[in-house]
Amino acid sequence: MSGWLSAILYILLAPVAGGLIAGIDRKLTARMQRRIGPPIFQPFYDLFKLIDKENVIVNLYQNLYLTGFLVFNIVAGTLFFAGGDLLLVIFALALSGIFLVLGAASATSPYSHIGAERELIQMMACEPMLLIAAMGLYLLPHSFQVRDILAVDKPLFLYLPGILFGLLYILTIKLRKSPFDLSTSHHAHQEIVKGITTEFSGPALAVVELAHWYETILILGMIYLFFAWNPWVAVPATIGLYLAEILVDNTNARLTWRWTVTSSWLIAAVAGAGNLIVLFYFLKAGF
Repeated sequence: MSGWLSAILYILLAPVAGGLIAGIDRKLTARMQRRIGPPIFQPFYDLFKLIDKENVIVNLYQNLYLTGFLVFNIVAGTLFFAGGDLLLVIFALALSGIFLVLGAASATSPYSHIGAERELIQMMACEPMLLIAAMGLYLLPHSFQVRDILAVDKPLFLYLPGILFGLLYILTIKLRKSPFDLSTSHHAHQEIVKGITTEFSGPALAVVELAHWYETILILGMIYLFFAWNPWVAVPATIGLYLAEILVDNTNARLTWRWTVTSSWLIAAVAGAGNLIVLFYFLKAGF
């Protein structure tokens, strides 16, 4: 499929796929907690209700920052699905996170400020492993281009098991799931006040949800890269690993920010960088 066609399909269909995944996630979570749970299409109903509400904003800059958050999430995914540079994808994703932090920090609410600070801590925990993952995926095709990584006819997960493990570990943070949902959470028992999104309401909160759906599809695309040599393996493997994230989310309580940062950096250093060094020397030796 043409890279630009894939990018256009991402822009058009990612909200649909992301909303369905969110609905299935909520349904499975409810079943794990012995509840019936909402309908699978409930995230779409919620989104439309939020859009229909009055647009109440704290200040003039809040909507601008949230627009940047959504736009750069879409830019990151578009670059990825167009087969572009993986490093640019990671940088665009980081920039979108900064816009979300600025949107929360622009309010005067102490809860919103605490959520913004926690979001920055989570970004600090994630970024080293994301960069190591990009370097690991570079080594076999000698290219950061996603199209070249997809063209590798070898099972990358066998060459990059430590990096895949480290990436899955920090993607728990990106997906905002326990035990690393520090800045905000979809679980009612986690927060009395909803962290970074405390001061967002109506259409503004709808933008946050929509951006999260785009980000979820991009994250699943990154996981897919490790199994891309065989789509018949890649699709069920990607689905299975996402289901594993849901299981982790429902079987763990929230950890402190210190544990989040320490454990993420430790895994990035041991599993991620260790895998990178071993693979580099193996390839240099001609294996």
